[in-house]
Amino acid sequence: MPYKRKDGAVWWVSFTDPSGKRIRRSTGTNNRKEAEALEAKWKLEAFRVKQWDAQPSRSFEELMVAYLKATRNEKRTRLKDRGRARNLRRFLKGRAMNELSPKDVRAYIALRKSEGKKNSTINRELSLLSAAINYANREWDWELPNPIQGRKLKEGEGRARWLTQQEADALIRAAGIESTARHLPDFIRLALHTGCRSGELLWLEWKRVDLSGGLFYLEGQHTKTGKRRSIPLNQNARRVLVNRARFRAEHCPTSPWVFCNKKGERIGLVRRSFMTACERAGIEDFRIHDLRHCCAAWLVSAGVPLTEVRDLLGHSTVRMTERYAHLAPENVRAAVARLDNMSRFGHGQQTDSKEGAAKSFVSN
Repeated sequence: MPYKRKDGAVWWVSFTDPSGKRIRRSTGTNNRKEAEALEAKWKLEAFRVKQWDAQPSRSFEELMVAYLKATRNEKRTRLKDRGRARNLRRFLKGRAMNELSPKDVRAYIALRKSEGKKNSTINRELSLLSAAINYANREWDWELPNPIQGRKLKEGEGRARWLTQQEADALIRAAGIESTARHLPDFIRLALHTGCRSGELLWLEWKRVDLSGGLFYLEGQHTKTGKRRSIPLNQNARRVLVNRARFRAEHCPTSPWVFCNKKGERIGLVRRSFMTACERAGIEDFRIHDLRHCCAAWLVSAGVPLTEVRDLLGHSTVRMTERYAHLAPENVRAAVARLDNMSRFGHGQQTDSKEGAAKSFVSN
């Protein structure tokens, strides 16, 4: 029979399934009749699993906890996934994943939209749930439905905020004022001149820096796409690394980290000091990741082909780089100029003769 825990509002059930296993489970409801109905349903499911080898009911919590645990060493987004899982749980708490339907997906989308969330945010949460379902079906033979497939929301081109060279100089000067973050100007310069993500720089080790060769290396475990790449150094980027090497030699010669404090400990976050520098420089709506956009925008404006920008930034496809294409209008101008050459083959003359024939026809 259903029961309530001390100071608890919802009903719980406890019963022994046909295999002798004790089941204790929250019904998620404070209505006794609903709790009794759920208890009867779960007992029947347990009987079917034992006698007919049917698939047992899998709750959202059971699925997500198992998936996050199984993939905790495989995904760089594991911390973000925990937050996404918490958002999903608000809607799917106690829900049987065997019964997940398109209606549930649409209801979740409507809920998150009513909370003012962007399509991209909702898609990331749904992607996590879809990945968990697919993983359980593939690795554990759970046979769960996946109504999420084909129901992702349309996303925009994505954020592409960047600074002018003058604004960037002002930001670096403002960063130099921050006495508790002497590393910040170097961090900003290196991000601007390499296009690397924040984590790629903050986890950079000296053993992957080759100053004589003019580059440093990123292994797959350090990149978002899981693919290794090498980052060439221009003069500005090289000066930053030489400056960091001097700091290391003076304060912490044995530290493996490029960005570290005087004790040799890796610097984990720069967000707070970065935002302070932005305020000092009078720069609004600018994030650390936007330093990467600056690098891409400056390269495209300088005439660097999109495919080369893609390779430097480590984009998985050139589509992500195409958001900067409008900064190189001369490339398109050169392309359409080729149409002028068609006049050599009589295209222009043919048009003129047709116009003359039309005028003659009208006059007659």
